[in-house]
Amino acid sequence: MPPSPEKIVIASRESRLAMWQACHVQARLAALYPGATVDILGMTTRGDQILDRPLSQIGGKGLFIKELEVAMQEGRADLAVHSLKDVPMEMPEGFRLTVISARENPRDAFVSPRYDSLEALPAGAVVGTSSLRREAILRAKFPALRIEPLRGNLDTRLRKLDEGQYDAIILAAAGLIRLGLEARIRTVLAPEVSLPAPGQGALGIEIVDGRDEVAAWLAPLHDADTAHCVRAERAFSRALGGSCQVPLGGYAVIEAGQLWLRGFVATSDGRRMVAGDLRGRPEDDEVLGERLAQQLRAQGANEILAALACGAQ
Repeated sequence: MPPSPEKIVIASRESRLAMWQACHVQARLAALYPGATVDILGMTTRGDQILDRPLSQIGGKGLFIKELEVAMQEGRADLAVHSLKDVPMEMPEGFRLTVISARENPRDAFVSPRYDSLEALPAGAVVGTSSLRREAILRAKFPALRIEPLRGNLDTRLRKLDEGQYDAIILAAAGLIRLGLEARIRTVLAPEVSLPAPGQGALGIEIVDGRDEVAAWLAPLHDADTAHCVRAERAFSRALGGSCQVPLGGYAVIEAGQLWLRGFVATSDGRRMVAGDLRGRPEDDEVLGERLAQQLRAQGANEILAALACGAQ
């Protein structure tokens, strides 16, 4: 165990879920270092402020972490806690993910006040989602549904559902579970129905590169198996240019000592989709991610990515 710090400051977004995540890490650090003061610096990011447009149109996932990174650069915070599915695949220069903690349920959740499942929705039913990945899956598998954008924090999304703006919404199961809202989940979607986003359900802790003493404080929070899975998923996404503009899923588990990685990339309308999987040693996580990306490119992913790039111009 490294020498106990006197004070640790965690930068966090101020949404209820983000604060739960920060408080979770705060409690774990306080237990590890009972003599230290562990504070949370709450902040509002641009991603929280711009709610009238899809994330893919306003600059992507980096909008949720930039202000937190500035606080770390300026010495106002030592670390930032993120939901890993919201972290860009390429880390900004001068920062690194030093810890990936044990994963909560990584799957998507179907939430509706009236219907029990996607299959139970009538033609024309309105389904809300903030994710191009989920939109592509829904359009491919349930073409009779009407898919509408859904922005805002978790409580805002649930309120819009309860007000009748949507017949159902799709959310990450992990966020609902962490906030004690598991009862709102009608169905947890199997990966075969809705393959999760890279990093979904896992928390990542970001620090300024070079702050080795902070990395040492945080090391006991790291979960090796989750890290192998998430690194494979993120390497797969990175190799395909994964961002908010690319409908892409990547999900890995460790079974019988092997890492099993599944992935897909699709057009936004879901009409074209290329998917695949492979297995290998957990310690080869990033190599496996890159290999699966190459496999999908050989199966036609390049054409999908080219079509997406043209549509974004």
